[in-house]
Amino acid sequence: MKKNFTLQLSPEEAYDPELFKKVLLNKAGLSTETAESFARQTRRSIDARGRRVRVNVEAELFIKESPKPLLHAIPEYPNVKNAEAIIIVGAGPAGLFAALRAIELGVKPILIERGKDVRARRRDLAAINKHHVVNPDSNYCFGEGGAGTYSDGKLYTRSKKRGDIRRIMEILVAHGATEEILVDAHPHIGTNKLPVLVAELRQSILNAGGEIAFETRVEDLILKDGEIKGVVTQNGEKITGKGVILATGHSARDIFELLHNREVLIEAKPFALGVRIEHSQNLIDKIQYHCEVDRGPYLPASSYSLVQQTQFKGKQRGVFSFCMCPGGFIVPAATSPGELVVNGMSPSRRDSRFANSGMVASVELEDLRTYHQFGPLAAMHFQADIEKKAWEAGGKTQVAPAQRMVDFVQKRVSSSLLDTSYQPGLNSVDMHAVLPDFISERLAMAFKAFGQKMRGYLTNEAQLIGVESRTSSPVRIPRDRESFEHPQIKRLYPCGEGAGYAGGIVSAAMDGERCAEHLIGTYVKR
Repeated sequence: MKKNFTLQLSPEEAYDPELFKKVLLNKAGLSTETAESFARQTRRSIDARGRRVRVNVEAELFIKESPKPLLHAIPEYPNVKNAEAIIIVGAGPAGLFAALRAIELGVKPILIERGKDVRARRRDLAAINKHHVVNPDSNYCFGEGGAGTYSDGKLYTRSKKRGDIRRIMEILVAHGATEEILVDAHPHIGTNKLPVLVAELRQSILNAGGEIAFETRVEDLILKDGEIKGVVTQNGEKITGKGVILATGHSARDIFELLHNREVLIEAKPFALGVRIEHSQNLIDKIQYHCEVDRGPYLPASSYSLVQQTQFKGKQRGVFSFCMCPGGFIVPAATSPGELVVNGMSPSRRDSRFANSGMVASVELEDLRTYHQFGPLAAMHFQADIEKKAWEAGGKTQVAPAQRMVDFVQKRVSSSLLDTSYQPGLNSVDMHAVLPDFISERLAMAFKAFGQKMRGYLTNEAQLIGVESRTSSPVRIPRDRESFEHPQIKRLYPCGEGAGYAGGIVSAAMDGERCAEHLIGTYVKR
């Protein structure tokens, strides 16, 4: 016998497995000692709108019946070692899932990644944090798994029209993620668990006969008669295939330059720019969960999502939180020497004493009139100049410029800074001098409004750390809406965040799958 329930529970009832089972048995009118019973949650979300935090749960209770697994049948990967090949540039979520989907369809993926495998990549991350040395090919953005590997591993997406979200989640579970990501409304994996999962995805590709080349940077395209035939690596090697999926991520500026130099159509694209805001996690918990001391043993570290419309010089633009990392860390995400970029990440337990979030404002193309000489690379050059200014303000190392939150709003340099999760360290500066005024003034307006929405959020016990500039790609590589193919170059399939068509792990993974399907369906005989 199976019974389904929709319940609103206390945190203890929802997160204590034994107590949860007793609640379900009571709801079913059965004894808590009922033999051969099994209870599980199939959907869970936290509702903290009221004074008492509740957890909305969808659940199943099985009595003398074996439950079917939450994980459905995972894809089968045939051996494609001798099959026709496609080229995939970039081993982030878009590239990895494009490769797996190609294998499912009987095609061999040749995956080319400029960075190192996930284990070797760690040494370069340590060098950034400890010695301020940035390897332009191996960092928090470049390397196996892309920028998502050393991040919170957030899996929430609104891109439901892009593909089958459940399918992506189940592939992740099959490669090492916990089944919790199939249950939580806002699932995440955690930066401590992502590297192992990424290595398992790689192994599935290799076991099926796919190829992966690490530390291999694409430096040219093989173009002929309006088609792409392959790519040329930094060693001069020519790699050819039936088509190319370009999934290089939002920070591959050399690829954008290459496309522009080869007169491949690209476009400047609006993006968002701002800072990371760091509070104590305990303060955010008190605000969000309405608790006096701490959130207790059952509730997870709380998060927030904020947005505010602002008026500056007659133009209305939004300021919004981005990639909020409860119980997390701020990390240096530069991809070249001479620039400073910050990003956020969290371990799976989200147990750091800090909470951080990007807080950014939109940058529209009309804001970039002094950069128009760069054509489609205008937004990219603007982005790079702001990152250089931040690097100089920090002291020309990976020490980040920072300012306490109220001090920023009141335009005074902070006499001291707070403890931080940002390992390279902070330098107290006027962040208004680092950010363009159409960004900094909007941030100051929004912080005042956020302080009204979340009482206690606007405080000098929080600080701005800059700059958060890699929110999305500043360049779009256009493609046909139906075929996904570049409108000018046949067999070229722009993909994922770097092409301007995705905004996170799951949406990029789904986009990778769709690109593989379109390329193979059009150009590969099966």
